[in-house]
Amino acid sequence: MDTLSRDSSSSSSNIVPMIGAFTGVIGLLLAVVALVQLSTVKKTLAAHGDEIAKIATLETEVRSQGAKVDGDMKNLRDGVQNALNQVGTEIGAIRAQLTKMEEAMKKPAPVAGGKGGKAAPTGVKNADGTYTVAAGDGLSKIARKFGTSVDAILAENPGLNPTKLHIGQKIKLPAGK
Repeated sequence: MDTLSRDSSSSSSNIVPMIGAFTGVIGLLLAVVALVQLSTVKKTLAAHGDEIAKIATLETEVRSQGAKVDGDMKNLRDGVQNALNQVGTEIGAIRAQLTKMEEAMKKPAPVAGGKGGKAAPTGVKNADGTYTVAAGDGLSKIARKFGTSVDAILAENPGLNPTKLHIGQKIKLPAGK
């Protein structure tokens, strides 16, 4: 029996080292897999590090361009404001000129052939067959006053603009009226 017990005890003694060796091999395989995974993670992290550096560079460029755009917009606003101010000044000058012209048109026309003489009376037929326009006169009113037509007055006065009559303006009346 001794032999038998020795054989069974030696076989159980042989399994423990085999289990230990097997566990070591599995541990070694797991370590290799972990190293491969770690290498992959390091490569991915390195690739992301490059991307993060690119993002930081882009952020700097965007901020720089944003500041440039802000400056350009300010210059544009200032330029447009200056242009509008100049336009406003010019409009004011034109208005002043128009006011002077309107005032000049309201003054009676000087008498032909005389210096410093009196202006011809308005609203009456002159000796030379003309009519001096009075305040509130229009061609139709003048035509009714002298028993003629607007067309006949326009025919006697080529180039006459009926919408731009002014006080003191002389117009020819058709003959016989």
